[in-house]
Amino acid sequence: MTTREMLTEANKVKAQVAALTPEEKNAALFAMADCLVGCTDAILAANAQDLAAAKDSVSEVMADRLRLDKKRIEGMAEGMRQVAALPDPVGRRLESITRPNGLKITKVSVPLGVVAIIYESRPNVTSDAAALCLKSGNVCVLRIGREAYRSASAIVEAMRAGLQKCGLDRRLVNLAEDTTRQSSADIMAATGLVDLLIPRGGKGLIDACVRNAKVPCIQTGTGICHVYVDAAADIGMALDIAENAKCSRPSVCNAMEVCLVNSAVAQDFLPELWRRLVAERAASPVLFKLDERAFAILGGRENCVPAGEGDFDREFLDYVMAVKVVDSVREAIGHIAVHSTGHSDCIITEDAAAADRFVNAVDSAAVYVNASTRFTDGGEFGLGCEMGISTQKLHARGPMGLNELTSYKYVVRGEGQIR
Repeated sequence: MTTREMLTEANKVKAQVAALTPEEKNAALFAMADCLVGCTDAILAANAQDLAAAKDSVSEVMADRLRLDKKRIEGMAEGMRQVAALPDPVGRRLESITRPNGLKITKVSVPLGVVAIIYESRPNVTSDAAALCLKSGNVCVLRIGREAYRSASAIVEAMRAGLQKCGLDRRLVNLAEDTTRQSSADIMAATGLVDLLIPRGGKGLIDACVRNAKVPCIQTGTGICHVYVDAAADIGMALDIAENAKCSRPSVCNAMEVCLVNSAVAQDFLPELWRRLVAERAASPVLFKLDERAFAILGGRENCVPAGEGDFDREFLDYVMAVKVVDSVREAIGHIAVHSTGHSDCIITEDAAAADRFVNAVDSAAVYVNASTRFTDGGEFGLGCEMGISTQKLHARGPMGLNELTSYKYVVRGEGQIR
């Protein structure tokens, strides 16, 4: 089936999913989760083929994004069950107004329709996207990169089995068979067939969608996330947060890419940071890319090199980090304003005034005080799971959960009024 044909078929079931009751949607989500776990062996076999094919073309960190195991599949199923447990986002009364002429106007949340997601090598996005779309009354269209297609196809077949057990149409969840660039282009150009396009992946993918899409497109951001260690920081806390933000999973968009350190604590903090992230991490030491002042402190140590051109504007997605010494919270804010992608940025400080200044001035989707940027995630925010992290300001910002997958309409009730 061509991508255009798939989109046409998806539009035929918009009314069906929009009309489902909360109970019907939740039953389908539980059935899909059960089928996902029940098909674990088939999914892992498909994933093993993807991993074997990608062996010589991706880094180990990127392979980790592609890799599935029994625990991750169980986690995907649990994410679907958590979505089922959330309040239904459709039919909410957002606002009610009674006009002087007696008209009663109600603003009500409604599904968007057909939501398309173009994403790369993370098979778990497949189940997250399907669960969020179904719960919000939308038809889901998925287009994954060829490196993960076998895994995604097995996941989709498992979820479709769950839909069919509940008497629902398989076309509520769709996966593009074409993994060439043409299928992405077809989705971007599908005016009237796609109600919202969400790109989820690297900068190249996101820029291509934002630049070329003729359908409504959410700009999900690459994550050049900053952690600023203030002069008034608790050093032990700062070390814990920095290690978690950089090393817990460096291949994801909420991982720290840049560490800014106040000059008042740099002499003490940076050697300790190097010890934690390099000397004590034999299996996966972090490469420090240092500005001139940081290099004056750490230069000559293992895994410490001068920062090159563009290193403070790069999403490394690896055990690599840029480091800069600044003289004030104001300078840190200025650096972030120029180099951040507006995803997640953090200040570590015991100074309430400095924290307030940072929070008010940093224009990112998530701004942290004394907590790791790794929390920018739908599950961690209580949204069940997420469709992506929006770094734009219209319609949705930050983790995109159920409410962000709805629009609204006005229902106007009268008793014969005319204008």
